[in-house]
Amino acid sequence: MNKQIAIFSAILAVFLAFFFLNLAMPPAEALATDGLAGAFNEALLMAHDYAREHVLLCLIPAFFIAGAIGNFISAGSVMRYLGTGARRVTAYAVASVSGSVLAVCSCTILPLFAGIYSRGAGLGPASAFLYAGPAINVLAIILTARVLGPELGMARAIGAVGFSIIVGLLMHAFFRKEEAARQQAHAKSFADVAAEIPTRTLAQTAVFFFSLVGILVFINWGPDPASPVWQAIYSAKYWITGYFGLILVMMLWLLFKRNELASWSSATWGFAKQILPLLLGGVLVAGFLLGRPGHEALIPSDWVASAVGGNGILANLFASIAGALMYFATLTEIPIMQGLMGSGMGNGPALALLLAGPALSLPSMLVIRSILGTKKTLAFVGLVVVLSTLAGLIFGALYPQPFAGPGR
Repeated sequence: MNKQIAIFSAILAVFLAFFFLNLAMPPAEALATDGLAGAFNEALLMAHDYAREHVLLCLIPAFFIAGAIGNFISAGSVMRYLGTGARRVTAYAVASVSGSVLAVCSCTILPLFAGIYSRGAGLGPASAFLYAGPAINVLAIILTARVLGPELGMARAIGAVGFSIIVGLLMHAFFRKEEAARQQAHAKSFADVAAEIPTRTLAQTAVFFFSLVGILVFINWGPDPASPVWQAIYSAKYWITGYFGLILVMMLWLLFKRNELASWSSATWGFAKQILPLLLGGVLVAGFLLGRPGHEALIPSDWVASAVGGNGILANLFASIAGALMYFATLTEIPIMQGLMGSGMGNGPALALLLAGPALSLPSMLVIRSILGTKKTLAFVGLVVVLSTLAGLIFGALYPQPFAGPGR
């Protein structure tokens, strides 16, 4: 217990240090002459932004959902719908739909992915869920079409949905034998648990998880002045979040035992302890190399823009790799793409970055490796990069000329 308190105190201290960080950027002249100082500043400021904008409202609710999955959803149910023995149509439909309704970034999806994978979800459906969560974001696709053009918006929607299924199927095919052994181990481990009588009905469990997901979704609801309905929801998002929170509190008071709440808290802490340090390290490295949107770091942004001009294979491959390494908070990829396309980025590389960027980041790769291991992580990242490159090449061949302009 003392060790856990020490770990928690250390994580909390680091979080508070970055949350309340007050670091002024050096003047432009200093950045021009000392790239390392500017890159170091960007690393700290990116961690500061991440602590203020994503940990409290995104990651903590996601950790609680992941812990709830591990405690209140039976392993038999997960294996029935997402395990290797499940019907493929059902498994991949559930994985892609479950991921797409969350509209989260590549880091927030990680605790949820870890939750379903640890409960026996097959590698294929779990990988589809991991890609679908940040990639199939309805608002992001709509804004892509509105800001960058309908062709890119449609191509992003088709590519994201198709990729989630293709990546999942290929991950399953690549590691079929290992997955069969893992599924057998899960079946044995959860045999006694599956035989237990559930303490809550299916409807009660569904309302419980719907409340948790509702809190995560609506507390992070962003504005969209062009959509009256969307803007009305944004104006009322705290009331809606409070409503879901009230339902959750009432259910916890009436339907859950004290030992269940303790077990839930323990599982939530387990995910947080595993994921948060790796994310922080990844965010610092990403900030040092690439900087925040609109800010320079060690790698100048004009280098990136010059490398992704045209629609050749190298430009598309570079865009996919750069997108996979960069961290995009939800929807921030769109203004970044608008600036890059204005600087001469080709249509193909633009799509490649849109398909690889939101689904991956250097911080998320570090966490995925801790869950899947090096070999499976390299396979997942490689599939996303290769498929994004191919999609960019095809799209660039279909639309070789720059579009008339954003928002046309």
